[in-house]
Formats: sequence, structure tokens, C-alpha cells
Amino acid sequence: MTRLKLHDERHRVTRVGWLRAAVLGANDGIVSTASLIVGVAAASAGRSEVLVAGVAGLVAGAMSMAAGEYVSVSSQSDTESADLARERGELSAQPEFEREELAGLYRSRGLDAETALKVADQLMAHDALGAHARDELGISEITAARPVQAAFTSAA
Repeated sequence: MTRLKLHDERHRVTRVGWLRAAVLGANDGIVSTASLIVGVAAASAGRSEVLVAGVAGLVAGAMSMAAGEYVSVSSQSDTESADLARERGELSAQPEFEREELAGLYRSRGLDAETALKVADQLMAHDALGAHARDELGISEITAARPVQAAFTSAA
């Protein structure tokens, strides 16, 4: 029996999409709302006016951040989709060139030519588009754009 036990790894990179949106949203929300409150208070407004302005600024800021984040991440998602469609067409039209391209990526990472071709062949036989998406384009399930998630996280 081996001394190594299988374990569930919990990497934080899976959180990068919503965490970035949360940090950006929180930072912008704090700064812009605090600035608005200070500005209204400096205008000699009463306590209730400052409170109303703060709440209104908080709600408006959350909606604005959510909309902006959605549009921004949607453009990333559209770009990823277009690149995947292009790659799908290239795999269909030029499979040998795409095989060599993938093997070249593996050679540049340190594999010898023979091993790189074997790896490319095996990965392409299993999921050619997935291999190219991951290794050529840098798109994976973990890093794929999720506009709705980013919008809600930024608003929160």
C-alpha cells in the first residue's frame, strides 16, 4: 500500500473570475460612495440628505458596476467564442498543420520532437478543439468568461 493518499486539491484559481469582479466592485463602490457622501456633507446638507445620497449612490454604483462588468466580460466571451470557431475551422481544413502547431507548443515547453508529436496526437484524438483551446489559446473551463457571474459579483 502506498503512503500517498489521494486528496482533494482546492486551488484558488477557480475563483479568479468572480474574485476579480468582487475586488473591483468593492473598491469602486467604497471610493465612489464615500466620495459622494463627503461631497454632499461638505455642502452643509443635513443628516437625512447625506444618508439618502449615500444609499442612492450605493445603489446606482452597484447597477453601474454590474452593467459595466457584464459588457466587459461579454466582450471577452465573444472573443473566446470567435477564436474557438476559427480554431474549429482550422482543425477541419488543416488538421496536419494544427497537429504540427500543437506539437510545436509542446516542444517550446521542453518536450522532445517525438514526444511532442505523440502528445499532440493523443490529445487531438481525444479532444482536438479542447487541446487547442487550452494550449494554443489559453482558454479553459477555469478561465472562461462568465458575464452574468461577474455582473452579480461586481454589484454585490
